[in-house]
Amino acid sequence: MPEGPSLRKFHLLTSPFVGQVVVKVGGSSQKINVNDLNALRLQDSQVHGKNLYLAFVAAAGPLGSAAEDAVLQKGAACGTSSPAQGRQEQVCPPQHEELQELQHSSSEAPDAAVGPSSWLRFHFGLFGSTRANEFSRANKANKRGDWKDPVPRLVLHFESGGFLAFYNCRMQWCSSLTADPASDILSAEFHRGRALDALRAPDPICYTLLDQRYFSGLGNIIKNEILYLAKIHPLTRGSLLALSDRERLLDCAVQFSSDWLGSKLRGKGLHPQIYQKEQCPLGHAVMKGTFGPSGGFKRLTWWCPRCQPEVL
Repeated sequence: MPEGPSLRKFHLLTSPFVGQVVVKVGGSSQKINVNDLNALRLQDSQVHGKNLYLAFVAAAGPLGSAAEDAVLQKGAACGTSSPAQGRQEQVCPPQHEELQELQHSSSEAPDAAVGPSSWLRFHFGLFGSTRANEFSRANKANKRGDWKDPVPRLVLHFESGGFLAFYNCRMQWCSSLTADPASDILSAEFHRGRALDALRAPDPICYTLLDQRYFSGLGNIIKNEILYLAKIHPLTRGSLLALSDRERLLDCAVQFSSDWLGSKLRGKGLHPQIYQKEQCPLGHAVMKGTFGPSGGFKRLTWWCPRCQPEVL
């Protein structure tokens, strides 16, 4: 799934369209009626962790009670997809990681009871993306040997002539935007003290790092890379780490995420040191395992037993 740096890039792609009216829509979504977005104005674009939020209002003026009512009517026609309903979707089923995040983040709580509103939330699945003024093209043949381009879930054409295309994403109307920027590792409001306290949990540190309540936007790639950079074994319990170790790990998380975002904005790819590698940069053999909390989603983890010795 795309992690925080990718979502920041998606946000930058959508921002130039804020203030413009949707003049044509398309896409394969079966969970919202894409035609109900036609003639609405894109009012705002925000990002939080691994989620993108777009606000829509009636095109005839600024957001007000009448505009809000119009958008609510649009949303009511679309319906609200709860996490349970999303599991039945065939085109873009939610991944286990998303369901786990929904349980651990107040911003991801199901809104079915309160109904839809002007915010449309995007959570991207494997290879999900946002593109501006271009469509995704196949870079290899599928299993049948066909070079078939990916089908966008949603396409929004704007009055300027430009368009946005969203791929492999789960969309849901939200009653309000209640995301907490203090948990977003790429936010200027990221709460370092709260994150340090979270890292003291007695759980294996590789579990805690994926807890979106404290490290929103931090995914499996970032987890693997920063544990290697900080020289910490993934199964080390946070309660055994010294404050200096936790501070170093948090520094690595913020710095690596920021550097990855910078590389994305410059059009450069990621060059991981440990993720999916057979050897670490020092030439040591890398171990691979699948770890996760009991009853939770298990994630692949790579580590170097020599560079990241286990703490007992």
